[in-house]
Amino acid sequence: MKVSPVRTDAIRSGEFDVVGLLDRYLDDFVEGSILVVTSKVVSLCENRVVAPGSVDKYDLVEQESDYYLAETHDGFHFTITKDTLIPSAGIDESNGAGNYVLWPSSPQASANLMRRHLRDRFDVRRVGALITDSTCTPLRRGTTGICLAHSGFEAVNDYVGTTDLFGRPFRVSQANVAGGLAAAAVVAMGEGAESTPLCLIEDVPFVQFQDRDPSEAELDEMLIPLQTDLFAPFLGAVAWRSGRGGR
Repeated sequence: MKVSPVRTDAIRSGEFDVVGLLDRYLDDFVEGSILVVTSKVVSLCENRVVAPGSVDKYDLVEQESDYYLAETHDGFHFTITKDTLIPSAGIDESNGAGNYVLWPSSPQASANLMRRHLRDRFDVRRVGALITDSTCTPLRRGTTGICLAHSGFEAVNDYVGTTDLFGRPFRVSQANVAGGLAAAAVVAMGEGAESTPLCLIEDVPFVQFQDRDPSEAELDEMLIPLQTDLFAPFLGAVAWRSGRGGR
């Protein structure tokens, strides 16, 4: 697997739309590759920024989240936003020119748009698009990349029904391909002032490409209801409140 960050200028809110950003900074695209874009850059293209003095951050977290906890830890509210457990509904203050940067309004729609644009512009069919952010893992220091949306490839490789090296059948094993690609891209793009919010991933024989957007059924299959999640004993032991961005 080859992971190549793409350097850009400092991106400011409203400077480009997503298509314009890709046209400005991508000169080539190889068949069978995946473009990774940070959620922050997608948000800046959508002008999803809020001046800190215009709103209380707690109110902003409530507005953006599906569910949130009223209590804070080190200044962060834990939330479930767009089916993802994430601190502060993904709202970030870094590299935002002094603004709060919200998550994209519809990451999936943006991923689909990017895939279709790359397919048409470069005349390729095996093309993937991936939108990422970073988060923390319990009991581990540092952040890792996560997938907010993907398009053009199967997000999960299912091993159920196959056997291991010794003939033992897999009953639950599934590899989160989209999540693994997100983690690889985010560590390569960096978390600071690298100015590499785009990334190209090539040579991915384990990826099953699709010349289409993921279906609603495929997207739903990636999600696990809170009540049946492996971590339900922890997630269900706190008093979630309904946010205004949720269902």
